Amino acid sequence: MAQFLADTAPLRNDFFRRLWVANIVTVIGAQLTVVAVPSQIYQITGSSAYVGLTGVFGLVPLIVFGLWGGALADAFDRRVILLVTTVGLIGCSALFWAQAVLGLNNVWILLAIFSLQQAFFAVNQPTRSAVLPRLLSAKELPAANSLNMTVMQAGAIAGPLVGGILIPILGYSLLYFFDTISLLTTLWAVISLPSLKPLSDGGGGRKTVGLRSVLDGFVYLGGHPVLLMSFVVDLIAMIFGMPRALFPQMAHESFGDKPEGGLAYALLFAAIPIGAVIGGVFSGWVSRVSRQGLAVIVCIVLWGGSIAVAGGALFFAHGTTLPILPIVVVALMVGGAADMASAAFRMSMLQAAASDDVRGRLQGVFIVVVAGGPRIADVGHGVAAAAVGTAAATAGGGIAVIAGTVIAALAVPAFVRYRVGMRG
Repeated sequence: MAQFLADTAPLRNDFFRRLWVANIVTVIGAQLTVVAVPSQIYQITGSSAYVGLTGVFGLVPLIVFGLWGGALADAFDRRVILLVTTVGLIGCSALFWAQAVLGLNNVWILLAIFSLQQAFFAVNQPTRSAVLPRLLSAKELPAANSLNMTVMQAGAIAGPLVGGILIPILGYSLLYFFDTISLLTTLWAVISLPSLKPLSDGGGGRKTVGLRSVLDGFVYLGGHPVLLMSFVVDLIAMIFGMPRALFPQMAHESFGDKPEGGLAYALLFAAIPIGAVIGGVFSGWVSRVSRQGLAVIVCIVLWGGSIAVAGGALFFAHGTTLPILPIVVVALMVGGAADMASAAFRMSMLQAAASDDVRGRLQGVFIVVVAGGPRIADVGHGVAAAAVGTAAATAGGGIAVIAGTVIAALAVPAFVRYRVGMRG
């Protein structure tokens, strides 16, 4: 079984191990806040429209500071940037705690703190990802990214469940306080890092962090088709194949849940992250894959096929004795596992195949794509479902993923041929 379980070799590196262990604690705390903020906004306003504003207040700083943060990570000591942003995140969590303790009950204060938190997060994440190639070998990167993503997905499952239970018992202030304290573990791990100043070769010593620096990252990306394709295929997978906006309607119309939710609703939302966690636990094989480009194509085709199967099963939700809900849930879990592996390979390619002086900016683009793709999918799937129904919209989206990925692979064969150690 050891060869199938997650490859823990990166944990032998003291720096990575400290970051990873600290991340276990901080992810749980962060997910508690993710649940608490919209819950508190709804409690204050009684309006889902105000809750929906968290999408705007969160996405805009994520895009702006994600791109700019990548430029910062390429120009300055990445350890210093991680220190500043981690302290900033601790401060934001402390502000959440303070407003809850003081009973301010002001939705705009909450949204302002949330927006500031997302700005610090947007700078922190590409920097953290750009650090890994300086700590680990290229061969260890897929395993390291798999370990990180497993923790993130596990937190995405446990956080909402625990938060939903604890909010009525402990209240918002204690949850925000726990998030504040948990971030201290990350601060400890960051303080222990060595200096990570830009490498002198490749122009890494430049200190330009304006719009020109951000645009230079896109210019670099345009000149490296393999790296560019890693973003294109991810957008294909997410825009056409992420049907999460349809889960409430699926649960109600296909499986008989009440409009406000129920068991089917919970299972549909949990299926993809559960699949990703299982895929992460059994990700020992990713370190043995050298043809990472081909592996990405296979994983995304598998993701598209899983979504198509889930959508196809919905056609038979009524008038059959087949257990349709378990079929849909299992299909989504398989898709989640495939998406986890695809993301691990794509991030590893960005980290290893790009020059160190642009890694931060490319990771910033990665954050924007990962955040923006599913949100575009929410709009597209919603419109499609209104026209043809959830089954056709989901199944058609999965088929479109397969077709789009195959076309992209044929258009840029260098991506399919990419192996560990090659330049992008």
